[in-house]
Amino acid sequence: MATTSAAPRQLSDGNTQGTVLGGTTNAAGAAEKIAFFGQTPAVQPVAAVNVHTVAAGATTTIFVNTTFDGSIGSTAYTLGDIVAALKTLGLIAS
Repeated sequence: MATTSAAPRQLSDGNTQGTVLGGTTNAAGAAEKIAFFGQTPAVQPVAAVNVHTVAAGATTTIFVNTTFDGSIGSTAYTLGDIVAALKTLGLIAS
């Protein structure tokens, strides 16, 4: 039976050099994968994969309401949505 704790758990080995999640390759030479919140693990992207044009206007100017879908799925986000999500997850500073 698994035990639970009300406090969040820290992912750290106490090493002052830091903690790395997913290396570039594993011992077999295959690219390692990582995922968050139940998504399918994927390797680190190495090139731009977004081939879609922006949704607002026919220019390359980005407006407050310009959205991007990243060429994956149908949900589109503004740049502000993306920054907010990264901050919420702690992946960039608030």
